[in-house]
Amino acid sequence: MVTADLSQVSGDRSGGDPSHPTMPSAAAMGDAAARPQVRLVEVEAAYAGQRLDNFLLRELKGAPRSLIYRILRTGQVRVNKKRARPPQRLYHGDRVRIPPLRLGTAAATLPPGPALQQRLRDSILFEDDHLLALDKPAGLAVHGGSGVAAGLIGSLRAMNLGGDYLELVHRLDRATSGCLLLAKHRRTLATLHQDLRSGQIQKSYQLLVAGPWPAAVTSVDAPLRKYRTASGEARVQVSEQGKPARTHFKVLEQFAAATLLEAKLETGRTHQIRAHAQHAGHPILGDTKYGDYHAGHHADHADVSPQSLCQKLRLNRMFLHAHRLALRHPETGQPLQIEAPLPTPLTAALTALRRPALD
Repeated sequence: MVTADLSQVSGDRSGGDPSHPTMPSAAAMGDAAARPQVRLVEVEAAYAGQRLDNFLLRELKGAPRSLIYRILRTGQVRVNKKRARPPQRLYHGDRVRIPPLRLGTAAATLPPGPALQQRLRDSILFEDDHLLALDKPAGLAVHGGSGVAAGLIGSLRAMNLGGDYLELVHRLDRATSGCLLLAKHRRTLATLHQDLRSGQIQKSYQLLVAGPWPAAVTSVDAPLRKYRTASGEARVQVSEQGKPARTHFKVLEQFAAATLLEAKLETGRTHQIRAHAQHAGHPILGDTKYGDYHAGHHADHADVSPQSLCQKLRLNRMFLHAHRLALRHPETGQPLQIEAPLPTPLTAALTALRRPALD
């Protein structure tokens, strides 16, 4: 990656003899060296196709997501001298202007506590010289910032778990558990991003939704538009002005008050499964963002509200789990399937549902 410093040094304006310029003091030189500078970064081939916001998150390690989106929104970031939006895809050779930012580094370099370190080590599903696959715990954000003290990727880097280079191949919502794939090399990341765009990586989820899911509903094809709430929180809603989104659903187990489903993504929009389940009238149990059961047209068929059902099942998290990843290995080309079993709180909820008193 090519980086250029765009700072300019002003000429001497003291009115003295230009043949004997006044040298800056040591303190002034120290201040100048410590002052953040504008950078111009040329996109390498390995990052071609990456979203601009993800590119900036990597370049500005330790920066909260809210700051990333603020400098984008205010036009401080430029791609090839033009304003750019967060989802813009970058091309090899693009030149990205990054404004001067003063970021704290102490928090970013401190490793997580012993309990989280052990939990992350225990969550490894697959690892070789190219890939690292984890069973991400629910409640752990993949990135820190925006009120999140520690993110998964920052914790892994601080632990040096995975090696010198470690980047997310894709994301999972903070409330979602399960398979998460990371790359250990730039070439690996570029290959897997291309495979994601071409649909060669299949992601399967398990989810428990409110009410009896109609067997005839095998897919939800509804465009999704992203927006932000007054507090700045990202949400999506079904809208004709949104981007195409399609989710395939399969009934795994039917209960009177709920349905266990498998979901496969044909597209990868933000909160896609959650929004499509809500749109179908059967929101995911425990979903605090898209859990409005009355938003769908099947709401009148329910005898138990999602909130009361969650209380009966003692379910205090969202029942959405990234169960399986199927891909070809980026180096060998061999088929690779990675699975994460349902965590204990989710299996306990299913066990409770299978009891006659709740079914």
